[in-house]
Amino acid sequence: MLTHNTYFEGKVQSVGFERNGRKTTVGVIDVGEFHFGTGAPERMTVVSGELAIRLDGTTEWRAYPAGTAFEVPRDSGFDVRAAQPSGYVCEFL
Repeated sequence: MLTHNTYFEGKVQSVGFERNGRKTTVGVIDVGEFHFGTGAPERMTVVSGELAIRLDGTTEWRAYPAGTAFEVPRDSGFDVRAAQPSGYVCEFL
């Protein structure tokens, strides 16, 4: 079963699915800055473009170009900033 998610007035969209018992989403983040909360730990892999990430509780932005990944702990969140439309895969760990 596929689910379509739309956030921030359509500026972030994803398609969710389950594979081998693990939930995953594949999506696109348009130009802008957004905040996401997490209920479960996540691994985000940037597949196109570049995302700048600031984890909750930190002040430092870190750039993640296509081909790189970062992890976010459960029950936390992160800010994401995109200077160009960027694609990602989010695996719920």
